[in-house]
Amino acid sequence: MNTITKYVVLIILSLIATGMQAQNTEKSLDSTETADVNSRVAALLKLKESIKDEERDFLKKEVENINKRLEANEITKEIAEQLKKEAAEKRALNIEDRLAIVDNKIALIKRNGDYTEEYSFDTENSSFKISFGGDGDNFSFIDINKKNKPKKYDRRTTSDLVFTIGVNNALIDGQELGDTYSVLGSGFVELGWSWKTRLLSNSNAIRLRYGFSFQWNKFTPKDDRYFVQDGNTTTLETFPGNLNEAEFRITNLVLPVFFEFGPSRKIERDTYFRYTTRRQFKVGIGAYGGFRIGTQQKLRFKEDGDRVKQKTRRNFNATDIVYGLHGYVGVGNISLFAKYDLNTVFKDQAIDQHMVSMGVRFDFD
Repeated sequence: MNTITKYVVLIILSLIATGMQAQNTEKSLDSTETADVNSRVAALLKLKESIKDEERDFLKKEVENINKRLEANEITKEIAEQLKKEAAEKRALNIEDRLAIVDNKIALIKRNGDYTEEYSFDTENSSFKISFGGDGDNFSFIDINKKNKPKKYDRRTTSDLVFTIGVNNALIDGQELGDTYSVLGSGFVELGWSWKTRLLSNSNAIRLRYGFSFQWNKFTPKDDRYFVQDGNTTTLETFPGNLNEAEFRITNLVLPVFFEFGPSRKIERDTYFRYTTRRQFKVGIGAYGGFRIGTQQKLRFKEDGDRVKQKTRRNFNATDIVYGLHGYVGVGNISLFAKYDLNTVFKDQAIDQHMVSMGVRFDFD
């Protein structure tokens, strides 16, 4: 009987201790949750000030655009004042609505504590997202989207991705084009980034296009020949075996510059204007300069019945500094392209070779 009593007493004491520990833990969690809620509320209060500053900056830019239109005699003074009044009213309403959303979020956090749901709003003219939960500084609040941000009145510089693909060959003293290298087997690829700046204030007839590009120039020698470097001399020699394929590639980094000519269509809106060359004829003439960043020869052949693939990376006496002339003609984003290297392919050789490439150019505006 005494043994049973001891066990009962031990069980009761254990339950009491567990209950006390749970209460202490709950108090600790309540304290942590309260601190977390306070941190989130403080961050949201700071966000309210950011909203006011952002909308005021937007209004300032809109007023600047209106003043530019007034200076260009596109609108009268009366219309300018009316547009400024409408812009101020719109920004005031934006501030009021956006602050109301943040106030509602603060109320939800204070009322529900550790709130982890996510609310998204998406309308025709605006979209933003409010995320609940996470650390005290982990707030996701994407403000009203780009439709809410005023466009720059006159955007004279744009940028785009450039991609060119075509054939590559060389003009060699005393030879016809294609005698040494396969015409269709020798390729050219260019990938780069380009900026385009309008040069005239009231016309887009002349543009300056500039940027940087990586160029891959590939030669495929004919008649089972490959390049051999012997000191400062590089020659094409017949391969001593069963050569299936020989590829010689020079990779350059260049800085191209073009003067681009052609008509444009002007798009005018209430607060900005743009020129577009979509479906418009264009011609580009320019030059480029850069340097070689790699040279490689790849051979595929059979040796003792085995297929062998051999890659050799060395300079092969290829010219380090490259420069030349290039141009294109086309419509919209697609053009026919050609370039000619003024430098020789190999430096200080008995026979000069000048690289020439042509193909199709894509400007992804």
